[in-house]
Amino acid sequence: MVDGADVVAFLSDPASYPHRPPEVEVVETHMSWVFLAGDRVFKMKKALRFPFLDFTTLESRRLNCEREVALNQRLAPGIYERVVAVTREPSGAFAFDGTGERVEWLVLMRRLDRNRLLDRAILRREVAAADIDQLCELLGTFYAETPRVELSVETWLQWWRDSIDRVETTLTDSFFPLPRREVDSALGLLNGFLAARADLLRARAEQRRIVDGHGDLRAEHVHLGPPLRVVDRLEFDARLRWADPFDEAAFLALECDRLGVVWIGPRLLRGLADRLGERPPAALLHFYRCYRACLRAALSIEHLRDPEPRTPERWPRQAREYLDLATAGVESVDPA
Repeated sequence: MVDGADVVAFLSDPASYPHRPPEVEVVETHMSWVFLAGDRVFKMKKALRFPFLDFTTLESRRLNCEREVALNQRLAPGIYERVVAVTREPSGAFAFDGTGERVEWLVLMRRLDRNRLLDRAILRREVAAADIDQLCELLGTFYAETPRVELSVETWLQWWRDSIDRVETTLTDSFFPLPRREVDSALGLLNGFLAARADLLRARAEQRRIVDGHGDLRAEHVHLGPPLRVVDRLEFDARLRWADPFDEAAFLALECDRLGVVWIGPRLLRGLADRLGERPPAALLHFYRCYRACLRAALSIEHLRDPEPRTPERWPRQAREYLDLATAGVESVDPA
């Protein structure tokens, strides 16, 4: 049995790499270790289990690495190169794709200039209208061509009921230091929509608007290029990619609003509407925005359940930011 910490140490050492990068920058995320080594990036999945994924076996990590490379070819061609094995040689040393026992699997990617990621460009106020128009073109083509999800109307409505129930369970848990008034207000909007306007969700399923989407369309996953690409398409659970394209776009609009640039969201939604040839109701877009904000609040605050949460002071503050955005005005998401 190989200690994961030993593999992390191997990947953190510039001397381990055949191309000898001058340094290796190590980034730890909730589910992965990422090693920025010169012009290449190596991503190693942590041996974790959550309700929505299981990376505890070497085989499961291999399969998810392969899925990640395959799924990201459409929106990020040329970035996700291949899956690489870490092997333990007879000498006991680790190697890349050696002849010894395979002890870990990595995704090998070409390194992108992080200053061209949308979230960073927003903070520097360097995003142009043309950038968002190019993004609309890429996403519009993707959503028009990606497979439709075949599911019944009732299955789709139950998916929403279950999703909102899970978010509500987290946000109302007394373990978390969240303001009850803001939580109740946001959840009231979601549950009120389901009670009064479920017909809008029903129509999306009846019209076959639900697609195999990106799954995590955040600003830090949009690289402005050139050429413009969208990275980190979600690979570990296909059901989490089931979405109305305008749900994903409303999520990205929300993230741009949170970063302080409010013009991107309306332009993104209008541009996507033009390319897909439809104008979904403003009430539906507001619901999508509210749900995504509540979901992000729930995911943020859930970090406090970790035995040793990183930056524990960050998560309550971030959750409250999302709760404030959940009840923001409908005009910010209207594509008309």
